[in-house]
Amino acid sequence: MKIPNPSLALTKFPFKIHYSTKPNLTTWFNNYIDKSRVSSWNSIIAELARAGDSAEALRAFSSMRKISLPPNRSSFPCAIKSCSALFDLNSGKQTHQQALIFGYDSDLFVSSALIDMYSKCGQLRDARILFDQIPQRNIVSWTSMITGYVLNNSAQQALLLFKELKIQESENNGNVENEQVFIDSVAMASVLSACSRVPIKGASEGVHGMVIKKGFDGEVGVGNTLLDAYAKSGDVGLSRKVFDAMVEKDEVSWNSMISVYAQNGLSNEALEVFYGMVRDNNVNYNAITLSAVLLACAHSGALHTGKCIHDQVIKMGLEDNVIVGTSIIDMYCKCGRVEMARKAFSCVREKNVRSWTALIAGYGMHGRAKEALEVFYEMIRAGVKPNYITFVSALAACGHAGLVQEGWHWFDAMKREFNVEPGIEHYGCMVDLLGRAGYLSHAYNLIKQMKVTPDFVIWGSLLAACRIHKNVELAEISAHKLFELDSSNCGYYVLLSNIYADAGRWEDVERMRLLMKDRGLVKPPGFSLVELKGKVHVFLVGDKEHPQHEKIYEYLEELNVKLKEIGYIPNMTSVLYDVDEEEKGLTLQVHSEKLAVVFAIMHTVPGARIHVIKNLRICGDCHTFIKLISKIVHHEIVVRDSKRFHHFKDGFCSCGDYW
Repeated sequence: MKIPNPSLALTKFPFKIHYSTKPNLTTWFNNYIDKSRVSSWNSIIAELARAGDSAEALRAFSSMRKISLPPNRSSFPCAIKSCSALFDLNSGKQTHQQALIFGYDSDLFVSSALIDMYSKCGQLRDARILFDQIPQRNIVSWTSMITGYVLNNSAQQALLLFKELKIQESENNGNVENEQVFIDSVAMASVLSACSRVPIKGASEGVHGMVIKKGFDGEVGVGNTLLDAYAKSGDVGLSRKVFDAMVEKDEVSWNSMISVYAQNGLSNEALEVFYGMVRDNNVNYNAITLSAVLLACAHSGALHTGKCIHDQVIKMGLEDNVIVGTSIIDMYCKCGRVEMARKAFSCVREKNVRSWTALIAGYGMHGRAKEALEVFYEMIRAGVKPNYITFVSALAACGHAGLVQEGWHWFDAMKREFNVEPGIEHYGCMVDLLGRAGYLSHAYNLIKQMKVTPDFVIWGSLLAACRIHKNVELAEISAHKLFELDSSNCGYYVLLSNIYADAGRWEDVERMRLLMKDRGLVKPPGFSLVELKGKVHVFLVGDKEHPQHEKIYEYLEELNVKLKEIGYIPNMTSVLYDVDEEEKGLTLQVHSEKLAVVFAIMHTVPGARIHVIKNLRICGDCHTFIKLISKIVHHEIVVRDSKRFHHFKDGFCSCGDYW
C-alpha cells in the first residue's frame, strides 16, 4: 500500500476523525508523524484542541514531554486552552510551570491563555497577578482579563478594567487607525456581557455608541451580545431593534431573539421570529431553538403548535436530548397534558435534576400531589439530588392538595438531609400551604421566624388565606405590609376591601375604595386565551371585539337557562360591593373565562377536551359555572389560571374545590 505524503494528509483529512480516540492517535503517530519535530506535535495539539478533543490534546502534549522533546512558544497556548476547556486547574498549573521552565511565561499569547485558564478555573486572583505582570499588554491580554471578571460574576471590575483599557488606548500616540485596531470586536463583546450584569442605567447604551463609532455594529458576535445585554436590562424593544439591524444573523442571533421573547411571555412574537428563521436558508434551527419555541408554546398554551414542534424533535432524533426533552415535559404540563408529559419524560435517556423537577412541578400544578411526590421519591431513589427548585416544586405540590404533614416533613428535611438552605420561595410555599389549610397563626409565626426578609409573595399568600378563613386581624397586618412593599398593586386593596365586606365593615370598605381612587389604582383587566386549530383567541371581560361575539352571547344565554334549571345561582361575593345585584349578575356573566369556554364549546366536537388559560385567579362563580357546564355539555374543560390547573369533568373539578 502506498504511504500518503504526511503533509498532504494533514491538509486533506480533518484531525477530529483521526485523533478523537486513543487508538487513532497512536496509529497516526506510528505511521505518519515525524515525532522528532516539535512542529508536528504542535499541529496535532492545535487541531485536537480546535476539534474539542481537549483531553487528547493534553495527552499529546504530555507524550511530547515524555520523549524529552522541548516545546516552543507555539506548544503552550493550545495546551493551556485545553486545560481551560476541561476546567483542569492541576494540569493548567503544571503547564504553567513548564512555560516558566522554558522561558515562555512572558510571551503575550501564553500569558493570555494562562489568564483565561485561571479565570475559568475560578482562580481570579492568580489571573490578575499574571495580568499585572505583563509589561506590554495587547488586546488579547486585556480581553482575557475582562472576560475573566465577567465569568466570575465581577462585572463591575470588568468595566473598571475597560476604563483603564480606554485610557491606554487614548494614550496610544493619538493614532486613530491604531485605536481602531487596538480595541477589537471580541473585547467589545466581553464589555457588553459585563454591562448586562450591572445595575447601571445606560451602561449598554453607552457601549453601544462606542460599538457604532468603531464600526463593530456589523459584527455578528457583537450584535448577539448587544441583543442579550438589552434583554437582560429589561428592554426587549431595543433587543429587537438590534436584531432587525443585523445585516448577518447566525443561529445564535435567531435563538437569542426567540428566547428573549419566550422568557418575557411574548409567545406570539417568539413564534413569529421562529417562522422567520425557518424561511431563512442561511441558518438551521437546532435543539436550542426548539427548546425556546417550546417555552413560548408553554407560556401561551399553544398545544397544537407545541405538538408540531414535538413532531419535528422526533424527526431530528432529539427526543432523548435532556434539554429538549425537559422543554417538551414543561410544555405539555403547562398546556394541560400531564399524561403526555410523563410519556415525554420516559423518552429522555439521561435525566437530570431539571427533567425530574419539571415533571414534579407539572403534577403539582395540576393538583396531583400524590403523583408529584411519587416522582420526587423516585428521583431520590435514582440517586439524583434534589436542588433548590425541586423543593419549591415539591412544596408547591403539597400546597395545592393541602398536604400539611408532608409539606412540613420536606421543609425540615431540605437542610438536614440535602443541605439545601430554605429560601424565600420555600417559605412562600409553606405560608400558602398552612394558610389555605386554616393554620393562619402557624403561617404568621413562620413568617416572623424567617431568616430572610418576607416579600410581597409571602404576605400576599397570607392575605389570600385570610380571605378564605375571614380573619380580619391578620388580613390588616398582611395588607399594610403589602402596601409598603408594592403600593401600586390594586389587587391587595380589592382583597382587603372584600374581607371587610364579608365582615360587614362597610366604612372600611369605603375607605379602601377612596384610597384606591386617590392613588389612581385600577384593577388590571382579566383575559382568557383558547387555542383552536392552531389559532389563539383572546377574550376580555365583556368582550365585544371578537367577530363572533353575538353568537357567543346568544349561546351563553342558552347555557345560563339550562344551568339555572339544575340549581345554578351566581356567586356575587367576587364582585365589588358597591355594584347593585342586577349589575353584579351581568358582570359575572361576561367574565373572560366564560366567554372563552362557550366559544370553545361552539367550535369543538362533543367529548373533545377544551383548554383555556386565564391571566388571573379564577373566581368562585366561574369555577361553579364551568363545573356545571362540564356536566351539561359532556366536555372535559381544563382551565389554567395564575395559580394552578383545574380539570372540570362531569360536574366535578380536580382541585376538589380547594384552590
